[in-house]
Amino acid sequence: MRDTVIKVENLSKQYRLGEIGTGAISHDINRWWHSIRGKEDPYLKIGDENDRSKKGQSEYVWALKNIDFEVKKGEVLGIIGRNGAGKSTLLKILSRTTAPTKGEIKLKGRVASLLEVGTGFHPELSGRDNIFLNGAILGMSKSEISSKFDEIVDFSGVERYIDTPVKRYSSGMYVRLAFAVAAHLEPEILIVDEVLAVGDAEFQKKCLGKMKDVSIHDGRTILFVSHNLLAVQNLCTKGILMKNGHIAIENNIQEVVQFYNNESTSLKGISLEERKDRGGTGFLKVNSFELRRENNEKVKSLTSGENVKIVLFFKNENKIELKNILIALGIDDMYGTRITHINNQLTNQIEAKISGGENSVEIFISNLPFMPGRYDVTIFIEANGEVTDWVQNAFSFTVDAGDYYETGRLIPPGQGTFLMKYDFKFYSGFC
Repeated sequence: MRDTVIKVENLSKQYRLGEIGTGAISHDINRWWHSIRGKEDPYLKIGDENDRSKKGQSEYVWALKNIDFEVKKGEVLGIIGRNGAGKSTLLKILSRTTAPTKGEIKLKGRVASLLEVGTGFHPELSGRDNIFLNGAILGMSKSEISSKFDEIVDFSGVERYIDTPVKRYSSGMYVRLAFAVAAHLEPEILIVDEVLAVGDAEFQKKCLGKMKDVSIHDGRTILFVSHNLLAVQNLCTKGILMKNGHIAIENNIQEVVQFYNNESTSLKGISLEERKDRGGTGFLKVNSFELRRENNEKVKSLTSGENVKIVLFFKNENKIELKNILIALGIDDMYGTRITHINNQLTNQIEAKISGGENSVEIFISNLPFMPGRYDVTIFIEANGEVTDWVQNAFSFTVDAGDYYETGRLIPPGQGTFLMKYDFKFYSGFC
């Protein structure tokens, strides 16, 4: 049986809203008074669950509550969940950048973390100096770091700028070098958050390949957080779904992703008007939506190749006309991969105005080029330069197989995401 390299027991993290540190002096004195009498911290008994869809009553919130799991040597653990579920807080505690409120963590071996752009490197130092600094922090000698130096620089692709202070790097360059350092300096545990999304698609693929390689061939343990469910499924062997600071399910990665997809579908059963897990000022927000055919017939699913409409219904709480409207829809496949982005400004429809009260907007899509399957839509709204509404996975729709090529042949599911028009021409000899 492989060794356990990460063991987490009864891990919890509590924050006081709007405060830095523990909060008021009176609370600190109360904690101290309970401590010297051998009693439990009184504030551990209070606090709301980390659920953004509900209005809390307490000024204390449990970002994490009673987390237990183990990770074996060489395992790749995928941690998924909606924004605010506690994923990043968990990784920060495991990376020792913040302390738990209670609970115990046992780590066997050196830990390298890639949590967010801007952490891990000293901005005034060059890329070269930061490589040696990070290696020293991991307990490596100068000669050990030097033996890996060329490999790190080659992988990162920033050789030309290696003696430039990293504060002058773009976010993409920064992440390239940071990942190269974390992956090549041979930590026993590698922790990677969604930060890889900053890089381009080619570099993301390169990073995923490197992580898979070091887990299989070098036996290193990896914790990977991502909203890209396809990448998680391809890389990870087991998974954890976080929900409101708890572990909702821990199982093999396929079961966890399936559970998450089913749960997301049930969430979309809640009307948009009732959704509380949304950002923005709320002055202008989407209350409902409809799917329609070109003739305005309402439908529950769309069909490949048809002209279709997505209709959004708004309420302008300001009761005054709003200008400079941006309405954006991000459409993801069932694995969480963003496949396309729609917004009115891309088509130069930038003079949009919305009057006070009830409004609607119709988005017309000709010859719907989607393969059969389920798609999730995130809504983002701006008005007068302010974000007024932002709902992740606001609603979903399914696409049925249609006669996209007008040949009487239906496209079977599972053959990709997009459809496109094309034509074959055959020649006798070379064309």
